[in-house]
Amino acid sequence: MTLLSVQDLTVTLATNDGPARAVRDLSFTLEKGETLGIVGESGCGKSMAALALMGLLPSMSKTTGRINLDGKNLLEKTETEMCRIRGNRMAMIFQEPMTSLNPVHTIGHQIMEPLRLHKGLSDDDAHKETIRLLDRVGIPNPKARIDNYPHQLSGGQRQRVMIAIALSCKPHILIADEPTTALDVTIQDQILDLIQTLVREDGMALILISHDLGVISENTEKILVMYGGAAVETGRTDRIFEELVHPYTQGLFAAMPRLGRARSKRLVTIPGTVPDLISLPAGCTFTDRCPLATDICRETPPPVIEVKGQHFVACHHVEEARARKTEELFS
Repeated sequence: MTLLSVQDLTVTLATNDGPARAVRDLSFTLEKGETLGIVGESGCGKSMAALALMGLLPSMSKTTGRINLDGKNLLEKTETEMCRIRGNRMAMIFQEPMTSLNPVHTIGHQIMEPLRLHKGLSDDDAHKETIRLLDRVGIPNPKARIDNYPHQLSGGQRQRVMIAIALSCKPHILIADEPTTALDVTIQDQILDLIQTLVREDGMALILISHDLGVISENTEKILVMYGGAAVETGRTDRIFEELVHPYTQGLFAAMPRLGRARSKRLVTIPGTVPDLISLPAGCTFTDRCPLATDICRETPPPVIEVKGQHFVACHHVEEARARKTEELFS
């Protein structure tokens, strides 16, 4: 059964220089218990898409399309109705917990709040459940730590508190927006393992957002690669890694450091920068950085082609891209 269905989602931001299309015609589905990875460079629309799902976009934005949760379009919900859904049916772990947690309230207060609002628990029951949640996410001595303020915790512990808040009401969908960005590698692995364990135990669907293909490959069943606010390649994780097709996906993969690479060999980089969302090209948004680009790429939006078994690519030169070795494309 489809839990979440996103159809032609477009987010346009009003700026001083004109409208900026941060997300363009984005479509995907999410089944119960399924894990989806959204990957791309900074500025490609990943976080904006997540905020649209949660109904947390800035006031100067305009959203069109459909976001169906159990068949009901969230874009038609009032703010009061969305407040009942956020933190309850859908929850989000943000990139930087120090700016997400309230510095003037204890972590216990912040975990208990959704338990009182959404589950109607008494203060005593919310207190007991908060201690259980802190223990579950690996906070040592939770009975004492429940009265700590965010600044009294380490970065990894603050992120664990954010996870406890997100899980407190047992949401059906958990969105993790680069949840390990500010953490060192060891703590990053611990947090990702924790999220996977909790998602599996509670049967939640997971949307994991990252710029790191390695993180996505190890933690999700499906991948959606975004560039310029749009999906350029989608499919099952194993199939996409078996055959990287879109030149942008190939560039991301080639830029990953790998064991066994000669120390004298430089990492591959994608030339140029992400496009300005205010003045996107008429055709493919990757045109200015793509080694395969031709006139048709500059003038005409690329068709979405099914390469093999639910593996879709938006590109004019699919066959030529498939014929090239990944690192050769940007060498």
